[in-house]
Formats: sequence, C-alpha cells, structure tokens
Amino acid sequence: MAMPRKIFVMTRSRWCTNGRLVIGPISFPCAVGRSGVTARKREGDGATPMGRFALRQLFYRADKGFRPRSGLPARAIAPGDGWCDAASDPNYNRLVKHPYLASAEHMWRADQLYDVVIVIGHNDRPRLKGAGSAIFMHIARNGFQPTEGCIAVRAADMRRIVPLLSRKTEIVIL
Repeated sequence: MAMPRKIFVMTRSRWCTNGRLVIGPISFPCAVGRSGVTARKREGDGATPMGRFALRQLFYRADKGFRPRSGLPARAIAPGDGWCDAASDPNYNRLVKHPYLASAEHMWRADQLYDVVIVIGHNDRPRLKGAGSAIFMHIARNGFQPTEGCIAVRAADMRRIVPLLSRKTEIVIL
C-alpha cells in the first residue's frame, strides 16, 4: 500500500469514546478522549480535538524491541523524557526533560501505552495557552478505554500503521 496523504478517525457521534481509524481500505478500532471529540479543545477537558493535523514525530521505546520503520522522524524515548502540559510554562506542549519544575507527563511509562507514540500537530504552530497539549496516537488500554484526549490503537495495529506514515500524512479527526 502506498503511503497515504490522509488518515481518518471517525466516531458515531461527538460523545463517543471509540471509533475507527481508517487508512485507505484498512480500518482499525480506536479509542478517543473520555469526553469524545470537540472543535473547542481545552487543556484537561478529556476531549480529542476535531480537525486536520500534521503528524510531527514518532517516539518509541527501544528497550521494548520495536524499532519502527516509518517516513516520520523517529526518536527513542529516554527515561527522563516528558511532555509539558502546564499552560503558563514557556515549554507548554513541548518535549522536556525530567525532573521538570512545571507539570509534565512522563513519556517513559511502566505500562505499554507509550511504547510507540506519534505526536499529532495539534496546538503546536502556533501554541496557544490552554488550548490542549500532548495529543498523541499511542497504544490502547485493554478494552479500548477512553484516553485523556489522544487516539489509541492496539499494539499490533500500531505496527501495521507506522510503516504507512510519512511527513506528508495528515490525520483528520471527525
């Protein structure tokens, strides 16, 4: 399959917490935010932002044995990596190093959720304080439990998706 220009995330309604991630003729189940999808994303609202976004970068846990092949820039996650979610911090919605004085989630996790992470270009160019941070595509919890605003797929599906992505791929969240 050729590298697609667009991938789609579709839910039955804006309140649904699961849906389908569609790449050309292939469709995968996915989880979205605990508050569904929204056109007015705000920090901490638990919603997945609606819109069309670039895929910026791929992070992965090299110690877990998965070195992804992808057209996206890829970088191994280090134990001190974090992602700033403090709206008033100058590094809001950016990669940071722990220990970090402001609030920042840890990218190196004990569970498998961030074994592979694709950074979705929501609220990054330009960054608006409080408009949402750390919107990723990552590995789903068992049973496709809702996320805090990300998109989550099974690990096996992520292994199929990652090679299909490039710098030119956009994600459209409906």
